[in-house]
Amino acid sequence: MPVVIKGPSVIEAAGNKPKRIEEFIGRINSETDGVSIARMKSPSGWVEPGQRPVFQEYTVVLAGELCMQTESGDMLTIEAGQAVITAPGEWVRYSTPGPDGAEYIAVCLPAFSPGLVHRDVE
Repeated sequence: MPVVIKGPSVIEAAGNKPKRIEEFIGRINSETDGVSIARMKSPSGWVEPGQRPVFQEYTVVLAGELCMQTESGDMLTIEAGQAVITAPGEWVRYSTPGPDGAEYIAVCLPAFSPGLVHRDVE
């Protein structure tokens, strides 16, 4: 039987400014541990600690720009209408330095959990 998700759960985000995470499918909202699907809304100037997650992450930017710093120091800018795929074990740091922040969808396999993200200690 199909399961209708009537709305997301709002999850606290890491970073220097409040960022809204709306989990539609995942460990909290649907008790799904195989995949998580969430809408992120991050403000201008938001940055989070670096991380080395053990999950595959697929990110689609809907509005604004999402920046991603890689372990080599490269800075990638993913614009509205673009997407990025991050492999498990790859170090990244996300930020939204642009004036409009960003809105994006993140899909994680397996589902996101704080214990799987392995954030840097700052």
